[in-house]
Amino acid sequence: MVVYGIPNCNTVKKAQDWLKENQHDFEFHDFKKKGISAKKLTEWFNTFGWEKVINKNGLTFKKLSKEEQLAINSADKAIVYLMQNTSAIKRPIVEQNGKAILIGFVEDTYKEKLK
Repeated sequence: MVVYGIPNCNTVKKAQDWLKENQHDFEFHDFKKKGISAKKLTEWFNTFGWEKVINKNGLTFKKLSKEEQLAINSADKAIVYLMQNTSAIKRPIVEQNGKAILIGFVEDTYKEKLK
């Protein structure tokens, strides 16, 4: 299992704590240090939809002007933006056996997907 995120994010911390408490082993991938590939973003877009992978409620996205926000209107443009602004990726994203299964942290969803 791989957990993708940034270490100082409260949502990532909650997810990691939950995984540890429920005896799930995982590796942590820090977007800030390791970055993210276009291929990986495309996989997540195919699973969750590109608009869900962008954290539109986060400061990174909100700092953009309305025009800049509206210009991110396709998967291709989202990939370029997210590769340059990894903090704008919704987090955490959890993969199991190489497939993305969770985005964000909702305890009930984790319980259901990680029985």
